[in-house]
Amino acid sequence: MEIWIIRDGEKVGPIADYEVRRKIQTGELTREVPCWHEGLSSWRPLVEIPLFKDEFDWVQVGDLSAAPGAGDGRSRGGPPPLPGPQVLGRRWWARLLDLQCYLAVWWLTLWACGCDLEAVLRSLLLLVLQLVPWFIVEAVMLHRWGTTPGKWLLGLRVTNVDGTPLTLPAALRRSFRILVGGIGFGWFPLALFCMGFSWFTVRRLGNPLWDHAGKHRVQSTPLAAWRITAVVMLFLLAIQLQSEVVGPAAIKVFVETFPAFKETVEQNLR
Repeated sequence: MEIWIIRDGEKVGPIADYEVRRKIQTGELTREVPCWHEGLSSWRPLVEIPLFKDEFDWVQVGDLSAAPGAGDGRSRGGPPPLPGPQVLGRRWWARLLDLQCYLAVWWLTLWACGCDLEAVLRSLLLLVLQLVPWFIVEAVMLHRWGTTPGKWLLGLRVTNVDGTPLTLPAALRRSFRILVGGIGFGWFPLALFCMGFSWFTVRRLGNPLWDHAGKHRVQSTPLAAWRITAVVMLFLLAIQLQSEVVGPAAIKVFVETFPAFKETVEQNLR
């Protein structure tokens, strides 16, 4: 959407809506700045435009101790920190660690119960739904403690923008949005598309859709060396466990599905 604003008595535009969001987050545009876009009958303050109202909600819960710029008319409360590359990377690794640990437990449980792992691997429905239990557990953890094992190890905590804990329904909605729109149920082709789209929305909105829609924020703390070591060791352990438990069945199903690769696989296993 193209937006027009009035600054210093002059009409400025058109400006893309995501650029307006960025200017709000950095304090360049305040609540009272007159704004117009196609469909409005008159100029209105930015804060009255539904498209930008959430951005000012973020600004209101920012660092209230930050001093305003001299004579720039900015809001006294700055926006919360945007998820820069380092925090985004930590969030990605935290989720990957949580999922790998869950999958290790999932496959170990199926094996211990005597399930036919080859039959499970051949069932598209089971493979698509296998992550659903984890996201229910994740929602409960976020509601109770604001974190998960992976997030805790990497110094991350999820709250509402005002710092309050997520309610259980809100946590469930967040987890469902991630399951569907963030990782595409873990199905590889769809997961790649979802992750690319999520990165695009982060660049435009400053947050993934599940946090932007739910008005959540992810707080981070400095990482200690022991936490990084624990993450690496736990991640390798989860991968190794999955390899030992489900690896042979996965290889057999792969060879049956793609017989052309049978000789190559057998040579690599020698």
